[in-house]
Amino acid sequence: MEWTPDQRELADLELLLCGAFEPLTGFLGHDDLHTVHERGTLADGTPWPAPVTLHLPADVSPGDEVTLLDPEGLPLAVLTVTAHEPDGLTSGPIKALSTPEHGPFARLRRTPAEVRQELGGRPALGVTMRGPLDDLSEVIATAKELDAVILLLPLAYGEAGPAVVRAALRAKDQLPEGTLVVPVPLAPRDEPEIDLELREHVATRYGATEHFAGPDPVHIPGPPHRRGLVVFFTGLSGSGKSTIARGLRDALLELGSRTVTYLDGDVVRHLLSKGLTFSKADRDLNIRRIGFVAAEAARHGGLAICAPIAPYEATRAEVREMVESVGADFLLVHVATPLEECERRDRKGLYAKARAGLIPEFTGVSDPYEEPDDADLVIDTTHMSIEAAVSRVLDTLKSGRWVR
Repeated sequence: MEWTPDQRELADLELLLCGAFEPLTGFLGHDDLHTVHERGTLADGTPWPAPVTLHLPADVSPGDEVTLLDPEGLPLAVLTVTAHEPDGLTSGPIKALSTPEHGPFARLRRTPAEVRQELGGRPALGVTMRGPLDDLSEVIATAKELDAVILLLPLAYGEAGPAVVRAALRAKDQLPEGTLVVPVPLAPRDEPEIDLELREHVATRYGATEHFAGPDPVHIPGPPHRRGLVVFFTGLSGSGKSTIARGLRDALLELGSRTVTYLDGDVVRHLLSKGLTFSKADRDLNIRRIGFVAAEAARHGGLAICAPIAPYEATRAEVREMVESVGADFLLVHVATPLEECERRDRKGLYAKARAGLIPEFTGVSDPYEEPDDADLVIDTTHMSIEAAVSRVLDTLKSGRWVR
């Protein structure tokens, strides 16, 4: 079996492979997690501050070997499964297959062993950074007092990662000669004390004899009209969502205040998702692809509009996470036109074919539609004109200050 872990799991995998998480040799299971939470140790009593976990689908069993891939499909490691919990939590040792190459600033990345060798036994002040170092005087003074090399460890995880590395490179120009910069893909932990303890552990593995934790950056989001936004319509076939989405696109283009990307469901099916079937797995994959493209448009401040059926709550939540993880906003519009009205319209004759058994797994007939309980706007077009529905969505964008 092959599996691509999520972003956080990939970051932890890289640190496991390079030795930054020593003494760990793989992902933690139930017993280790329990003692980490309760006592800050592994089950055998070895001190360890934070969970390092992997979740896999249900079709794995103890003894199976799973090849873990990076986002580009490069095999990174083989996991030998020792335990698999009902919630997908999977533990077991890992064996490296190749060096991780994904992500920015690969040329700057080095293993802890390589950095320790370069330090050559000299004392080092390890500075972990999640943002710029506004005041370098304390770092310089501490390093001078310790007669230590300064080791800047920008914690290059997620969307902010490249900016943190750039901040470290700028800081290096103002620090003593010999300062080292080594990006570390350490994902933040939710509890500040645990996050700090893990940062200190990683810094020590890289050769730091003293640890200085840079302050966490203060994130002040820009005004809504400058932020990326995805307007995601969901609803049954025939509900009117695509027509409303096209109307919204036209209205926004007339205003001219935002860069608009419109992902038409049929066009996506012919191009981005050509070859996919209408099985649940392929429909989920289609929605993920739409979500990825929409998030990329929003990442750069654009406004993306998409209107797939998107019948499953879990997949819609994945798209919301994709969008919000790049710092953009997500507006879910449920076009809640009842099935009876959608079937009455049936312009394409799809419901008739589904009732006749010619289209298997058809949403609303032979496959469920999970109505969202987290919609930001709900519209029923049974007794509402398309113009009125478009106005409702546009008014929501204006009141939320996404459009001026």
